[in-house]
Parts: sequence; structure tokens; C-alpha cells
Amino acid sequence: MKQMMIKALLLAAGMAVATSPALAQNEAAPAAQAAPQSSKQADRALAKAVRRALSKTPGFDVSGVFVKARGGAVTLSGSVKDGSQITQAEEVARSVQGVTSVSNKLTLFHGGNG
Repeated sequence: MKQMMIKALLLAAGMAVATSPALAQNEAAPAAQAAPQSSKQADRALAKAVRRALSKTPGFDVSGVFVKARGGAVTLSGSVKDGSQITQAEEVARSVQGVTSVSNKLTLFHGGNG
């Protein structure tokens, strides 16, 4: 009877040890998912800050400009009505805190329907 009790305890202990790594993986998963979520929020906040800085620039029309940020790298796309605004947009974007690089894909808007 004692041997049977010892075997049962050893079996239970073995099961507990065998399943503990699986439990550890499940507990770590939410933390791993939280990191991309917070970086997405930071990217959105940076893009918003760049757009806000552009909109506060005197004479700059931000309506045709799109701003995307990823890990500090900002991409400007869309079109502006004045060629000087292409370089101006890049300078303003670089001045925003948190921006590490700027890819300027802005083009000059020529008007018309096609």
C-alpha cells in the first residue's frame, strides 16, 4: 500500500513538472503581445505629432499629406501644391522629437481630374 502511495505521489510530481513549462509559455504570451501594441501606439502618436507640426507651419497645406511612422522612421507621402513645401515638410518632420529618419515621397500636385 505504501509503495502504491509513493508511486502515485511520484506520478503526480512528474506531471506537475512536465506541465509547468507549458504554463510558463501561456503566462508569457500576453506580455509578448503587449509590446507590439505599445509600439503601434507610439508609432501613431509620432505620426500625429508630425502631422500636427506640419499643420502649424505657416502657409503649409497639410490636406494632401499622409504621415506614417514606424519605430521613429517617418514616411511622408501624398502631394503638395508648392514645390518648396516638399523640402519644408521634410525639415519640419525631422524637427519633431522622436523622429529618427524621414523618407520623403511627396510629389507636386498639378491639378486637374486625371
